[in-house]
Amino acid sequence: MKIDGVDIKEFLDEKSQRYNNPDFIECDPISVPHRYTLKEDIEIAGFLTATIAWGRRETIIRNALRLMDLMGDSPFDFIMNHREHHLEGFDRFVHRTFNGDDAKYFIKALRHIYSQKGGIEKLFSLFSTPGSTQPAIHQFKKEFFSLAYPCRTKKHISDPACGSAAKRVNMYLRWMIRRDRRGVDFGIWKSLSPAQLSCPLDIHSGNVARKLGLLTRRQNDAVALNELDACLRKMDREDPVKYDFALFGLGVFEGF
Repeated sequence: MKIDGVDIKEFLDEKSQRYNNPDFIECDPISVPHRYTLKEDIEIAGFLTATIAWGRRETIIRNALRLMDLMGDSPFDFIMNHREHHLEGFDRFVHRTFNGDDAKYFIKALRHIYSQKGGIEKLFSLFSTPGSTQPAIHQFKKEFFSLAYPCRTKKHISDPACGSAAKRVNMYLRWMIRRDRRGVDFGIWKSLSPAQLSCPLDIHSGNVARKLGLLTRRQNDAVALNELDACLRKMDREDPVKYDFALFGLGVFEGF
């Protein structure tokens, strides 16, 4: 595939190499889980950070760090061992529409998943298909909200089965599953393959993909995600979401 005489795959391969670079970690929300070494700390810090990852990246990082501080900078230990009064510190937490009540439920739900379901990776591994993690997002959300929850909180995890591109969850899965030697993504979930991942589709990656002819659908929804995934898998079946670095970088840093 070419556009203006340029091979799209070669162009995106080069851009992926450029932006899949540890130099960009500091200014990206992935910097928050990069503060930890324990697998469960990385998982939880990554999940909570990805959950609030909309808006200005500086604000996302600042508020994600505040969440970590409220958990004593030991997220897994806090999740598993907190008492009810320890949650009072979250009362004033706000990130856009995600507030203290949402944070408290997320903490309780995560404890349920680790204590009763074997952890986040176990759930995603159990419900993913050989070619996709999207069915697992739907099942994970069902399990996550299997406790009594505030009605307002359910909106904070998107569901592909309801037509969402689930950008933030797919970004989180990229962080946990995708592995190479570049030092950005963690690749700590060995039970799942990068080939199963879907691109985190947002306004930046969507607009660039349309300009490159990789996407025709106007909405950034589950249908568009399937269309984009099909194109990226043709370019690299084993590691299709490496092109997220290119699409996002072109949109954010180059105004493509």
